[in-house]
Amino acid sequence: MFRVLSLLLCATAAFGQSPPSPQEVLKSAIAAQESGKYDEAIRDYRSLLEKYPNIPEIRSNLGAALAGNGQYSEAIVEYKRALKLKPNSQARLNLALAYYKTADLKAAVDTLKIVREEAPSNLQAVTLLADCYLRLGQNKEVIELLTLVQRADPRNQAFNYLLGMALVRDGQAAKGQLIIDRILSNGDSAEARLLMGTTKYMASDFRGALEDLQKAVELNPGLAEANAYYGMALLASGDQANARQAFERELKADPNNFEANLRMGVILRQDEENEAASRYLQRALQIRPGDPGVLYQIASVKLASGQVDEARRDLEALIKTEPRFLEAHVSLATVYFRQKRKLEGERERAIVAKLNAERQSINEVGAKAP
Repeated sequence: MFRVLSLLLCATAAFGQSPPSPQEVLKSAIAAQESGKYDEAIRDYRSLLEKYPNIPEIRSNLGAALAGNGQYSEAIVEYKRALKLKPNSQARLNLALAYYKTADLKAAVDTLKIVREEAPSNLQAVTLLADCYLRLGQNKEVIELLTLVQRADPRNQAFNYLLGMALVRDGQAAKGQLIIDRILSNGDSAEARLLMGTTKYMASDFRGALEDLQKAVELNPGLAEANAYYGMALLASGDQANARQAFERELKADPNNFEANLRMGVILRQDEENEAASRYLQRALQIRPGDPGVLYQIASVKLASGQVDEARRDLEALIKTEPRFLEAHVSLATVYFRQKRKLEGERERAIVAKLNAERQSINEVGAKAP
């Protein structure tokens, strides 16, 4: 997997004052990296870079070793240095993967867009970009990216799965069902069950969702997002204790799952474990910066913790960007009355009444529709 770089090193150069030679150190580093001995590989690559700081391939390999060792922030630095020396689509893809691992999904997306320009046929880049969009909640971007690609490669199960999830989450249940049927044509699977469960969950069929999502977890306990959606269905069914366990399992496998972080934050806030709730919610906000639901929950934690003025400022900022966020107006009215700001409280109460009336009217129209 790793390129032999001996041609890039001067064969006559002495490595310090004694053996081994640069070529031998390089060979040792690559062997250590391939064996998973990342600490040894990192040490050897760094010793080489002390003498040869401008060889991009060594920098890139060091980045890969650091990433393999879980040192993603340091890996990002090395990948950037390598790319500055010499643009390379594989190094850029590795950089995107490191961003992905640190939950900096926006940076991963920006990087992957460049990879797509440099190497449009790189399917790994397409898959990772679609996954990033999905995690960011940008379902339409997933659909746009994968629709044509999936048609050209209809047997690619990864594309089918990601596209199906995006369609279901975007409310396009009928199109999503076509993808589910395609996956099911290969037999029952955790992926198909997760898609079916997600479809039912979106349609508020929580009992049906629970059955499919439980099956998905049984078929593949490690399937990404299976435990998160299973927990959401359990929560909707009133089983908070088992929901919490499902979210914990998801987060053990993937600490950057948005829904699991958000729901754990909500559960902990309700249990008055405000400090722990804040940690999960801040993680969710890191994954999806600016998400209104997360910002509302963070403000609610501050309010529950007695940080009333901070909660007020957060809620005021939130309703400026999301003026129809009913629950935010309700909480802000509560804050104003608690601070004896009657005029502002009455104003928010009037907005709440108006939004409630509009919501009721929409529900009545929906109930009468054939």
